[in-house]
Amino acid sequence: MHEHNHNEAMSQQRFFTVTILNTLITLVEFVGGILSGSLSLLSDAFHNFADSASVVGSYYAHRISQRPQNQLNTFGYKRAQIISAFLNSLFLVIISVVLIVEGVQKLFKPEQINGNLMLIVAVVSTVANLISTVMLSRGSKHNLNIRATYLHLLSDTLASLGVIFGGVLIKLFNWVLVDPIVTIIVAIYISAEAYPIIKKTVKILMQGSPMIDCYDIQNDMMQIDGITGVHHVHIWSVDENSVIFSAHVNMDDMLISEAEKIYDPVSKLLHDKYGIEHVTLQAEVKRGTKEDLYFDTKTDIE
Repeated sequence: MHEHNHNEAMSQQRFFTVTILNTLITLVEFVGGILSGSLSLLSDAFHNFADSASVVGSYYAHRISQRPQNQLNTFGYKRAQIISAFLNSLFLVIISVVLIVEGVQKLFKPEQINGNLMLIVAVVSTVANLISTVMLSRGSKHNLNIRATYLHLLSDTLASLGVIFGGVLIKLFNWVLVDPIVTIIVAIYISAEAYPIIKKTVKILMQGSPMIDCYDIQNDMMQIDGITGVHHVHIWSVDENSVIFSAHVNMDDMLISEAEKIYDPVSKLLHDKYGIEHVTLQAEVKRGTKEDLYFDTKTDIE
């Protein structure tokens, strides 16, 4: 318990520090972008503004997801993080589209840019963004919510590096076109990274099946003594780590107390081999023997 509370306090401190850093970066880049005339600085400022909101939203979604199951939410609140990841990634794509449009317009109507100011602000932004990215890098591989927030921060670090590169070229060669070009490239990269998160979160929210072959599950279950058939299968995810499985299972005619002895090896099989946490089985003898593995009557929601 002490270790959990310590980790929770550390998480709060990290989120708070990252939020403060991103707020300061946003203000500096807005002012610097306006004064220097740099679109890439202004685009980075918008990204950092989104980051600040993302970090706060991500943190509270994480807190909500820790709430226990209750009468109103019998599966708990784990999907709060999925919703947060979806909204964060969608917002990233929307911002990227706006910046691409602005960048294309700047290509045809380039404006004079203060390369010195642009470069100074970009360096300060890069250092702060890098610190924020490192602070939230832990856990980004195994949690879509944290990954979406981490992606915000990583994209801004890359954007800031791009601004530095552009600032150097503008300062040395007065290549003002590099500013919108950098903006467009970074926006395309961010969209490409955000799309898989959107795709995965939508699949989870739509009760889509994880990448598990249910026919393999059926074959494995049929090897367990007492099971004669498996049909009416449903498999879905509450979040990216919690998979739920339900099925109707045909068994030999036996007492309920005997049937319960079959449930444990089935649950162990599904957990150990397929990573399924929650298993619900409906025992039957002859009922449904002619049904397909995926039963569909157009009204089926079992």
